Amino acid sequence: MATILVIDDEKSIRNTLQEVLEYESHKVDQATNGSEGIEMFDKGDYDVVLCDIKMPGTDGIEVLDKLHERNGDIPIIMISGHGNIDTAVEAIKKGAYDFIEKPLDLNRLLVTIRNATERNALVTETRVLKRKMSKTYDIVGESEAIQKVKDMIERVAPIDTRVLITGDNGTGKELVARWLHEKSSRANMPFVEVNCAAIPSELIESELFGHEKGAFTSAIKQRKGKFEQAHGGTLFLDEVGDMSLSAQAKVLRALQEHKITRVGSDKDIDVDVRVITATNKNLKDEIIQKNFREDLYHRLSVIIIHVPSLNDRLEDIPLLADHFNELISAEYGRSKMIILPDAISELQKIKWTGNIREFRNVLERLIILCDKEISGNDVLNFAQPISK
Repeated sequence: MATILVIDDEKSIRNTLQEVLEYESHKVDQATNGSEGIEMFDKGDYDVVLCDIKMPGTDGIEVLDKLHERNGDIPIIMISGHGNIDTAVEAIKKGAYDFIEKPLDLNRLLVTIRNATERNALVTETRVLKRKMSKTYDIVGESEAIQKVKDMIERVAPIDTRVLITGDNGTGKELVARWLHEKSSRANMPFVEVNCAAIPSELIESELFGHEKGAFTSAIKQRKGKFEQAHGGTLFLDEVGDMSLSAQAKVLRALQEHKITRVGSDKDIDVDVRVITATNKNLKDEIIQKNFREDLYHRLSVIIIHVPSLNDRLEDIPLLADHFNELISAEYGRSKMIILPDAISELQKIKWTGNIREFRNVLERLIILCDKEISGNDVLNFAQPISK
């Protein structure tokens, strides 16, 4: 059931629409002119608006403009007895969901309203999911160290350049990569992640560049690699320091020529990919030890962002505790725990060898094992930090 606002200066049209729509279980409000419709829209909560175009005073096109200024997500269906192609095109260009001429085809109208409400529900659901996603992937903290990272993301993300993210395990290098993507012009295109350390060296080239059927024993069909999957978007190579020298050479070629070749093929494939990399290794040391190509390093490290360890930003622990408290409690369908000040103090005394990843695990353990509130003693009893 949708809540629908009908704006039309003809009483007979309004009454007919209300009768038909209420028979279909919709809730209907009527406005006799454009100004009244705008006022009702401001006060109400509508799923769809039906608006006449030719009305005295404020006409339908003006109403369309004003309603879109207030909420561009609500579908507005324009109706008119004076409809023509030019009017319809103008209405659609200004953001109308659809245009229907009088006398109204009620079946078409009902189908249009159904499609509009379904579309509106999807828009709302998408927004909620994005909000949840952005909260899950939020970079939490106000310390000077983490603020430098946030500032660098804001400066670098819109520029289509390569970024190397450094930092210890568990510091949140993937979050930085995701935000570089989300704040870039490629945000609506794929974000493809590859953990180079988790893929055997003999398979990394197939994973990155794809393969043709029969290229090797288990290649039973053609397969696109991560470069092709990320076309138009961002490819995140995590733990790039663990990549084989053979794969490094092919990645270098892809960066230089914007082309890749599938394993078992001699055909070049054009790719448009922004490459972001991350490592917990010192790549300059790896270069000295002949484990990493120096020319590739210079290609990847146009911009370097270092993510600080949790031990270097202990002042962020209260914010991090509140953030994970909310996320984890929601996952378990529980109310947020009360984290007492002495618990925060104890958490700040721990040497976090596993950084944010370890911190989240400890918070989850405390939320599971404690009742309603977390005290300093609970942290001492349940945190069980890993010491070197």
